Amino acid sequence: MKLTRKLVLAKAKASDLDSVKKLNCWGCSVSDISIFSQIPNVEVLTLSVNSISSLSPLAGCHSLGELYLRRNSIQSLAELCHLRSLPRLKVLWLAENPCCGAEPAKYRLTVLRCLPRLQKLDNQVVTEEEISLALTHGEDITTPPGTVQDQLTTNGMADVDTENDPLNYNMEETNKIREQLGMKPLARDKFASLTSPGTKEAKLPFKKTHTLEAVLVLMKDLDREELHIVYTVAQNRLQMDTVGTATLNDAMQTEKTTDMQH
Repeated sequence: MKLTRKLVLAKAKASDLDSVKKLNCWGCSVSDISIFSQIPNVEVLTLSVNSISSLSPLAGCHSLGELYLRRNSIQSLAELCHLRSLPRLKVLWLAENPCCGAEPAKYRLTVLRCLPRLQKLDNQVVTEEEISLALTHGEDITTPPGTVQDQLTTNGMADVDTENDPLNYNMEETNKIREQLGMKPLARDKFASLTSPGTKEAKLPFKKTHTLEAVLVLMKDLDREELHIVYTVAQNRLQMDTVGTATLNDAMQTEKTTDMQH
């Protein structure tokens, strides 16, 4: 069953989707939750005992703090990648899904490696020791193929136009980096406002340009300490390039001198 706007408003006793903060759809035979791409402000979500298999519609629910998904049809832990961009998610109940497997300890460490901000998993408090252990013993989860492109807003554009749109391509690359850093993905309109025409018209090759844009956009969200880290890394990189160039020049000069002597 598809979760509809009408059902959500009735359950939440709300007048519009933006005002929905808490929603309980326990045991409603729900399989399609695409409606959550239109409910960005939900904070507590109960979806246990349903038939949900994909979590991609939840990727934009940045206010979500508690998520209950016990006894659904989630086949792969890769679906958790859609939750990485949720900075406030502290409570997750995922038990009794096919993705949990037959090794509870391994499953728990893998989930915590993917979502290290969790404070409670499957109704059990997460300890600092578990987080440290998860970083070394939990399996690394990668985003399911094609999901990033599927979630991007097309604004009514045809699929073929979206694929060839430089702005859309840059958004994908930028949001991949933001996801890895646990940051919120950028919406298309915000990305466009942060990307100046001058940057797009730079003389750098296109593949280099979109990387530079991604870095510049990300820097706007960094605090002083994080900016200092970026500065140090950049300074070290420049020093390495300088040393490498000097070494190459010395080698060329030596080779030239040798040729002249012969």
